[in-house]
Amino acid sequence: MRGIHERPAGLAYQPDLVDEDEERSLLATLGALDFREVRMHGQVARRTVRHFGFDYDYGSFQLTATEALPVALHWVRERCAALAGLAPEALAQALVTRYPPDSVIGWHRDAPSFGPTVVGLSLGSACLLRFQRGTAANRRVYELELARRSGYVLTGAARSAWQHSIPPVPALRYSLTFRTLRAARR
Repeated sequence: MRGIHERPAGLAYQPDLVDEDEERSLLATLGALDFREVRMHGQVARRTVRHFGFDYDYGSFQLTATEALPVALHWVRERCAALAGLAPEALAQALVTRYPPDSVIGWHRDAPSFGPTVVGLSLGSACLLRFQRGTAANRRVYELELARRSGYVLTGAARSAWQHSIPPVPALRYSLTFRTLRAARR
């Protein structure tokens, strides 16, 4: 990536947030979910998703209440909340994403309807998590390899000032993303 390399403030990373047995169990649970397509700007993405707590409409950008996080995933929300220094209930929305080989997610910031903290868990395959902010001579970039079973937290500038993306993944990958909500949504 071109630009000045700078680690985003508010980015935390934890390898081995879950162990191999826990990952196997999670992959079995996630693999059994009913995923939905992601349609943005008339295009269908290769990745598929499932929302819990609050559903997110990629066209209207609206949140609506949906089914609660399955009990089988409560322990992983607790683990992710501890990584972020939050109570588990503060992570009110969960997004499970299934990335088939060669699927991507383009440059974006998580929607403003979500709160100041995003916590993710990477499962099944490693991937790059890329960051950028600014343009031309002021462009700042950073890349972080998310190993299998690793977790990350985005707060502060990493959440609000930087965009992030994932280039094509080499093999089937799942991510669990937990988000807080803006105060007005609680």
